[in-house]
Amino acid sequence: MRTWVIFGMALAVSLGGASAALGQTPRQPHAGEIAAGLRRLGVTGSVLYVAAHPDDENTRLLAWLAGGRGLRAGYLSMTRGDGGQNLIGTEQDELLGLIRTHELLAARRVDGAEQFFTRARDFGYSKSAEETLRVWGHDAVLADVVLAIRRFRPDVIVTRFTTKPPNHGHHTASALLAAEAFTAAADPSRFPEQLGTLQPWKADRLLNNVSTWNLKPDADMSAYLQADVGGYDPLLGRSWGEVAAESRSQHKSQGFGVAAERGPLMEYFAPLDGTRPKSDLFEGLELTWRRWGGTEPVSQAIDAAVRGFDVRAPHQSLPALLRVHEALSALPDGNTWKALKLRETETLMAACAGLFLEARAAEPTAVPGGRVKLELTALNRSPAALKWVGVVLPGGETVDVGAALAEGKPSMRSQPVALPTEARISTPYWLREPVAGGLYALAERDRALTGQPEGEPALAVTFVYELGGKRFSVVRPVVHVWTDPVRGELSRAFEVVPAVTATPEQAVLMFPNGKPRAVPVVLAAGRAEVSGTVRFEVPAGWRAEPASLPFQLAARGDERTVHVQLTPPPGAVERARLRIVVDSGGRSESWRVRTVTHEHIPPLAVRQPAEATLVPVALAMKGRRLGYIPGPGDRVAESLAAVGYEVTVLPEEVLAAEKLERFDAVLVGVRAFNANPRLGLHREKLLRYVEGGGRLVVQYNTNSRVGPLTTFVGPYPLEIGRERVTDETAVMTPVASKDPLLLAPNRLVPADYEGWVQERGLYFATNWDTHYRPVFSLNDPGEAPLQGGLLVARHGKGTFIYTGLAFFRQLPAGVPGAYRLLANLLAR
Repeated sequence: MRTWVIFGMALAVSLGGASAALGQTPRQPHAGEIAAGLRRLGVTGSVLYVAAHPDDENTRLLAWLAGGRGLRAGYLSMTRGDGGQNLIGTEQDELLGLIRTHELLAARRVDGAEQFFTRARDFGYSKSAEETLRVWGHDAVLADVVLAIRRFRPDVIVTRFTTKPPNHGHHTASALLAAEAFTAAADPSRFPEQLGTLQPWKADRLLNNVSTWNLKPDADMSAYLQADVGGYDPLLGRSWGEVAAESRSQHKSQGFGVAAERGPLMEYFAPLDGTRPKSDLFEGLELTWRRWGGTEPVSQAIDAAVRGFDVRAPHQSLPALLRVHEALSALPDGNTWKALKLRETETLMAACAGLFLEARAAEPTAVPGGRVKLELTALNRSPAALKWVGVVLPGGETVDVGAALAEGKPSMRSQPVALPTEARISTPYWLREPVAGGLYALAERDRALTGQPEGEPALAVTFVYELGGKRFSVVRPVVHVWTDPVRGELSRAFEVVPAVTATPEQAVLMFPNGKPRAVPVVLAAGRAEVSGTVRFEVPAGWRAEPASLPFQLAARGDERTVHVQLTPPPGAVERARLRIVVDSGGRSESWRVRTVTHEHIPPLAVRQPAEATLVPVALAMKGRRLGYIPGPGDRVAESLAAVGYEVTVLPEEVLAAEKLERFDAVLVGVRAFNANPRLGLHREKLLRYVEGGGRLVVQYNTNSRVGPLTTFVGPYPLEIGRERVTDETAVMTPVASKDPLLLAPNRLVPADYEGWVQERGLYFATNWDTHYRPVFSLNDPGEAPLQGGLLVARHGKGTFIYTGLAFFRQLPAGVPGAYRLLANLLAR
């Protein structure tokens, strides 16, 4: 008996082998999607699209390749986008990468392509491919690109970007790596450790998808290959431009919702390597079963299935699909498309029968050694004769069922399952090891997952059913399903969790001026009736009071917040580490949990060791009452509150009625004017506050052709550009050594500019009125100095400041000098 793993949304049947999140139950495709899937069985071509980040992919092209041409299409993103910014929440770094991973999966479920990654981390904007490849590690990332090619075996590889600067260094590096991997993947002497189950693979051609973003309307594109990707499929009732727009609009954390496109949509391509077509992307390529000898029975069986399909009675195609399956099974195992097309055929058979198979867990989580009640459901929604033979449970136990599946009558079975006492705690596989450097480190047992969007499900059940005298297997990840009163039925992946998590309030804890700090720690129960002791481990010289606490939690999901007071040693200047250990049930464990919840992606959780970084800082503050006008995706307000500022958050609707005179300073969050143009209505109020003696500090906003800044609060003309300093170690040279902002209340020294993360700043001012004075001059290597990162202007009795310095990254990362500099900016 063969077992074929079938995950994912049913849309993958018609639009490709789309990647799917583990926590989602496949939906039944409609007849138009099944018909498209039948046509796709006869196509044996594949295209791999290569770029650097989530959102770099051309969804118009992917949707057309997978849907319009029936090809297997994939997107290889070098990174998970963890170094970007967030328009929908405060998540940064690896949590943002997790969001963008699932946004990519959502996009692929729409456009029908598959999703892949390398281990490279998005470390923020880079100005050169040389820097990018140095940080990532050229050979390591090249190995991952070669691995993706050898797994996917594309006929055509397409790059989004060119190898020619200037461009984002990640973009240029992605093109360089694709070009090198095009040759290396075919060479058995390159990365031979990958070979065995995999074989060297030579793609036929490498193309560049020519950018049209900045083309003039009358640009001559006759030198390039052209493809109209804007066709319409009446089976789906949609054009590929409409599908592509929905796909791209899944990138919600980046604000990339776009309008649907209809009608002709031209894409252009330049040959780079391999065979060089002259008029068509796929010129000279055989993309049907005719590319191999002896496949006529396969083609004939598929053609018969396509001709005989009845949209009102899909089940009548089951005998034809069984014949397709038989013809495919007779092919040599060395045929590169045999396994994939068998899987597609089995998916189509289940779709034609309206076969619903699901494994639900009564609870969303369980602990190692615990028991899970599974509800297994098999439902035949067609007149076809199906039999539920049995299931293979997690752990390998086989359970016979032997029940005929009558049309429209669910067959259900309750099955308790015991988790192993050493079951792995659920967390994204690329975040299981400590995160540092240019690559995600993978545990030894996770190496085989390199490049996959997600890991294996915590639990999975194999359903075995019989059709036409043959047995087939379908694997379903175990999910938990519940009903939200607003959103309806929802599902999430079942997870294995610790008996108790101990999550400190913040991952980085600041300690101003040697003072002790009470740190809240949330204890959460992974099972009922759990008790024990939570211990707080600190380095020599630090004090934790109390050093341990008993606890008791009655029900699974119960939470209790405990407090520990931490005191740094006198004169402490070095970072330290707090480790929290839970002793319970004869085991000692250390886990914290961070959750990500947004409506457009499934609920997500990251479980890592329960630790926090302790950072002493000598910090003087002059004026603590702070008004904060929030922008999207920053945690500056909570960081400032944690060091002693009295922060009042002022969303736009509150700002209208607030008396600003009670604040010592007002700070505006990053991109606040971009995200909420209505803030411009309060410009005069904010300037009156400054004129009367207030201090207004505005963090960076963006200004571009795509997203122009329509309103700004500065009292004098100031133009924001796209200039930035990406080298976080760039020398911060004062324009005037005795500038008051550098002297009080904190006298800044060179050490204050050490330890910054990712970048110095972004979206600096490029032109400004003479009323402004620049404070710093700084630059990336080999570039001219920039002075627009921090500008100060007197207005009336008060002060206005614009800064592109990346405080929104530095404060959550616990950079002492950033706190000291920002305290000076806020000091009235």
